[in-house]
Amino acid sequence: MIKLSVLYPNVPGGRFDLDYYRRHHLALLKARLGDACKGYVVCAGVSGLERDSAAPYVATCELLFDSREAFEQAFLPHGPAFRADHPNYTDIAPVRMVSEVVG
Repeated sequence: MIKLSVLYPNVPGGRFDLDYYRRHHLALLKARLGDACKGYVVCAGVSGLERDSAAPYVATCELLFDSREAFEQAFLPHGPAFRADHPNYTDIAPVRMVSEVVG
């Protein structure tokens, strides 16, 4: 199983519209990725390890795919559409990581 993690750093003055992300961007992802996306999780940052510390990320999204090939075939052709929607919900440059689920 392959996981795409998209992490939005908590930067001073950064804007992230979680409502838009959940209502519109996720709908775009689901429509374009179809059954190739086996599941996803969206999280809003609450804090760091210490209760009163700032969260290192304002939001994260993790998408699951059966294989690297399935991810590339489903995701890469739609990258321009996904990136075009980016300014509608944030001005934060995301950190992206593809990983293999091992446990």
